[in-house]
Amino acid sequence: MEIDLILNELSLQNPAYDQQTAREWMSNFIKTVKAVKSQGVKVYLRTQYDFYKTILAHEYPLRSWLNDQEVAKEEQIFIKTLATGSPFSTNIINSEIQDIENNQGLSEFYYQGIVAVGLGIAYLLDILGINTLAISFISDECWNLSNLEINYLEYTENGEEDRKILEIRHASCNIHVQDHTEWIQGQIQASITDGEDIWDRKEELFPNLEFCDHVSKQLKNIQCRQLELAPVYKTLIELQKCCQNWKSGGFSVTGYSLDESGESEPTLNKYGQERLFTCPDDEERLFERHIKLRFCNWRIHFFPLQPGKIIIGYIGRHLPTVNYRT
Repeated sequence: MEIDLILNELSLQNPAYDQQTAREWMSNFIKTVKAVKSQGVKVYLRTQYDFYKTILAHEYPLRSWLNDQEVAKEEQIFIKTLATGSPFSTNIINSEIQDIENNQGLSEFYYQGIVAVGLGIAYLLDILGINTLAISFISDECWNLSNLEINYLEYTENGEEDRKILEIRHASCNIHVQDHTEWIQGQIQASITDGEDIWDRKEELFPNLEFCDHVSKQLKNIQCRQLELAPVYKTLIELQKCCQNWKSGGFSVTGYSLDESGESEPTLNKYGQERLFTCPDDEERLFERHIKLRFCNWRIHFFPLQPGKIIIGYIGRHLPTVNYRT
């Protein structure tokens, strides 16, 4: 699934005071975009003008930032590979959006009395059914909000004015993105059709998780609207978040909505063989750690390989133990 990030041009109407501030703005902007991507979606940045011509500070356009020796190469590469398009209406055939871009429409959008093209486009794309999130550089405290109110003004055919106050989703830092997690995950989940869809999109949805080959069949057997579909998806998403934040030390699910257990020694002695799975590197490992899925008798067995990498070895019904043979 893709989310269109609509750049709020008003957040750049006043360039930074100096280059160091501009660098900080860019670093924060990148963290915000990455926070969206970490939700398991692709992103496409829509801008009013060529993004690379953005003026960050006096005599310091984005193109200069891309060659700045004081900027981390990782950040520069990220921006160079970020999918962008201008004007806002690129690849969208909609006369109302194009009219607003060209200041020819019968409707206008304002933020605190200033014409807000990007924020208005974000609203219009959203009502057209396109997943959108307005995004700003945190150049002013007024952009430090996860939702923004804008004024809508439309002129009717009779010349009358129709005024409304609209609220749009917005982000200028990763904390704001977290405020939209429920919406983002809801959109993703709504686009998931069955277990085969999860398998086909696993690299996109779970970049920090690896899957044993036999898990393919286990996932593909999950049918559309099957009771276990949503719990499996939600658990994998939560494991992805947990793994992504695992930087060092032992792996722990503390602080995440995951119900983890290990196997008892008697169970491993009797049924350990049923928890041995061949991994993508052809090495056989014991997958005794597992997550209990809520509302169903299923388990997801996993193996923490190293910080930032977990292997999924089994998805399905509760494996047999000394107390339960199911």
